[in-house]
Amino acid sequence: MNRVVFDIETLGFPIESFDEQQQEYLLKFATNDEERLEAIQRLALTPLTARIIAIGMLNPDSQHGKVWFIANEPDAFTSDHGTIEFRSASEPEMLQEFWNAIKPFQQFITFNGRAFDCPFLMLRSALLGIRPTRNLLPYRYSFTEHCDLLEQLTFYGAMRKFNLDFYCKSFGIKSPKSEGVTGLELQPLFEAGRFRDIALYCYGDVMATAELYFRWQEYLAFEK
Repeated sequence: MNRVVFDIETLGFPIESFDEQQQEYLLKFATNDEERLEAIQRLALTPLTARIIAIGMLNPDSQHGKVWFIANEPDAFTSDHGTIEFRSASEPEMLQEFWNAIKPFQQFITFNGRAFDCPFLMLRSALLGIRPTRNLLPYRYSFTEHCDLLEQLTFYGAMRKFNLDFYCKSFGIKSPKSEGVTGLELQPLFEAGRFRDIALYCYGDVMATAELYFRWQEYLAFEK
């Protein structure tokens, strides 16, 4: 089967970029500075308050892939083994190329993609006037088209959820967090202009998801 793994990284817009009514709405449950900070950090979780700053795709069989990332100026490089292409692009360019790239794949693989990456990609595209080429949220109770590993490893919510880092460590897979970068570091990395580090972090998430997929496929996949 022709399949692809993908993952996105997002960054919330500055709270000051929203008008007074929007700020009041976004912060209405924050009663102190700590809660205000948490509310601002959560802006990265919705496509109405955040943008996509990196998209990573990997064919888990050929190990070839691509990562698009936002940068202040044009940039491009390849992985050490030459199979992953990294290229800077604007958010609309990333989305256009993502939707073109995913069209031929029969199955796409994510970690928590049904609850986050997929609806984010689709709605963010619509907000930017870009029509998705695929429905990334097909029938939930089959992994034939969309294999969301978080859904599979929790048996559709029957078991407790853990993050990708925890599953990787439990299965003996190198965690994407092992290099010292987490989602909370994306804002300071972006502000510091460390765009390649963000791209590599996205690539790490995609590689870890692919490895986790192979473990799940070997031991837990039964549907034909």
